[in-house]
Amino acid sequence: MTTNHVQPARSRSDTSRRASVGILLREWRATRRVSQLALALEAGTSTRHLSYVETGKARPSREMIARLSEALDMPLRERNALLLAAGYAPEYAETGLDAPELAQVRRAVEFIIEHQEPYPAFVLNRRWDILMANRAATRVADFLIGGTRHGNMVRQFFDPADMRAVVANWEEVAGDLIRHLQDEVASAPSDARARALLDEALASPGVPAHWHERQIGTAPPPLLTVLFRKHAPEGDEELRFFSTITTFGTPRDVTLDELRIECAFPADEATAARCRALAASAVARAPLPVRP
Repeated sequence: MTTNHVQPARSRSDTSRRASVGILLREWRATRRVSQLALALEAGTSTRHLSYVETGKARPSREMIARLSEALDMPLRERNALLLAAGYAPEYAETGLDAPELAQVRRAVEFIIEHQEPYPAFVLNRRWDILMANRAATRVADFLIGGTRHGNMVRQFFDPADMRAVVANWEEVAGDLIRHLQDEVASAPSDARARALLDEALASPGVPAHWHERQIGTAPPPLLTVLFRKHAPEGDEELRFFSTITTFGTPRDVTLDELRIECAFPADEATAARCRALAASAVARAPLPVRP
């Protein structure tokens, strides 16, 4: 086990940084439900030094921040925030998905969502913004409600004028989304936008009062099926989907760390048949290529 010497305060800004790091570490320890002793053992330091860091009496080294971040399993964005709070430069880049450096990654993502046809697939960031979607996603949304109003999946499912209008098991689906949002806010306490999205969802009409309290320890269902019901004069039609999530292993970039690919699969043959029919209809309507 290694220990670190306590460094004397040098300036008001240095003291402020130490306090900020300590606050973030305490928040993360509370989120992960880890004691000072357990975290100190995992990070290879002493409880005395960790206590000094959390109270602002000591400034952790860059190496110590890396060990604490790893022990707390912090997302890369939050590891950067911890480094910045301590006065160090961030370690992980945040590269746009359309940047040349991620060209191979983008091709891989496009390959996955295109091969999900004729079933929907989406590429999401941690704030549930839809960065990419395949043609099947557009066809299904057009079939159900004539197209979506939002480019954010949470807003789609909480806006009564969007996909929420056709989700027959809305409370089950929305309750699961709220649990995910609450977990994400708890795991990224410095993310004001994630908190704002959660507050926006909770302010939606028809949200049960008990959703405002985080349900800690409540196990989500092993498989959640979304039931869509389209109302039509000739009779209602139901589509049932379940989803799988794909993420990148051991990413070294904030964008990749937060990226997830959601692929929707039909939960019954009737849904599969409708998806195939929508795809066939789209092909039939497509203009013929112009021959030279």
